[in-house]
Amino acid sequence: MKIVLAYSGGLDTSVLLTWLKEKYSAEIIAFCADIGQEEELRGLDKKAKRTGASKMYIDNLQEEFAADFIYPMMQAGAIYEGQYFLGTSIARPLIAKRMVEIAKKEKADAIAHGATGKGNDQVRFELTAAALAPGIEIIAPWRMDEFRGEFPGRKEMIDYCARHKVPVQASASKPYSMDRNLLHISYEAGILEDTWFDAYAPKNKDMFLLSVDPEDAPDKPQYITLDFEKGNCVAINGKSLSPLEVMRRLNKLGGKHGIGRVDLVENRFVGMKSRGVYETPGGAILHFAHRQMESITMDREVMRIRDSLIPKYAELVYNGFWFAPEREVLQALVTESQRNVTGTVRLKLYKGNIMTAGRKSPVTLYNPDIATMEADPTNAYNQNDATGFINLNALRLKVRTLAQGKSRR
Repeated sequence: MKIVLAYSGGLDTSVLLTWLKEKYSAEIIAFCADIGQEEELRGLDKKAKRTGASKMYIDNLQEEFAADFIYPMMQAGAIYEGQYFLGTSIARPLIAKRMVEIAKKEKADAIAHGATGKGNDQVRFELTAAALAPGIEIIAPWRMDEFRGEFPGRKEMIDYCARHKVPVQASASKPYSMDRNLLHISYEAGILEDTWFDAYAPKNKDMFLLSVDPEDAPDKPQYITLDFEKGNCVAINGKSLSPLEVMRRLNKLGGKHGIGRVDLVENRFVGMKSRGVYETPGGAILHFAHRQMESITMDREVMRIRDSLIPKYAELVYNGFWFAPEREVLQALVTESQRNVTGTVRLKLYKGNIMTAGRKSPVTLYNPDIATMEADPTNAYNQNDATGFINLNALRLKVRTLAQGKSRR
């Protein structure tokens, strides 16, 4: 049997590699996606093979992640439950997609992951696999009674590694878990499971890796410009950049000014509530700037239709339906809505805040001659027409009130 395992080199996946090899008498091919987590990947190949893998894939997927996943989602204005920029959610379909590709290339019988049976990631990985490779077997040890019985805690996993001479560095207790990629970093579990725990308290400053505390951010604001073409950011401060370069640059700018921190309790797809703390410095700036660009270039009714679909789009991403037909249909609508979202937005970054300092576009729908409170030189809007407009809209309100009056007699 041949299995492709999503492998990070940490405690959990190191145990999984050895355990799967023993249980299934299988050849294990390890895979790690470089999606901007900036973890130390050097030596991971050697570590995986020392642990028992026959082969190790370390694939740099950052360009694809930025261009084909983050950017389309940003065009949609997606944000889950009004707060979460979907940093972990949007990365999982890409990782699973590449796992399936490797499995096909290696003629593997199964893919395996270390996602917990309580979380969303198991769903995201497996829905992607189902969409792209319907016949492939999926092994999820954390959903097996046998595996959970053998490893009820981190101590048992550390002891297992010691017995099997698996090279890991781990402690029996972790204050919280982290997941990092190009779009964000998340912190959850451990001490963060207490919803009264103050992640922003001064004593917890060291937890945050991508951004400074807003109170410690520069006392002088910084102005930046973002150029958009058809809903995609193509330049910062006049310099043309690829989607990957845009995300890297915005992460640095946002982090410098303490932008993009969120502490929220979200509703997991599997039914429970979960507390998470997130840093999304670049994503927060891009999301805000994109909305400002749309404000002068997108037709009102198109915006209302697109906005009505944001919760559904975000839900599909969060729940793992990236490769589902309904997401693809929504994406086609989003793409069409972005046809004229072109121009420049100027922003002011200051101590955790993003403020609009200007918008302009060669295809702007904002006409100052029409919007002015002074005389309109174009005569495009006749204020007298508003009387009939108001009367028509007031008719049903008057009829309702008159009908209610009769019913009370």
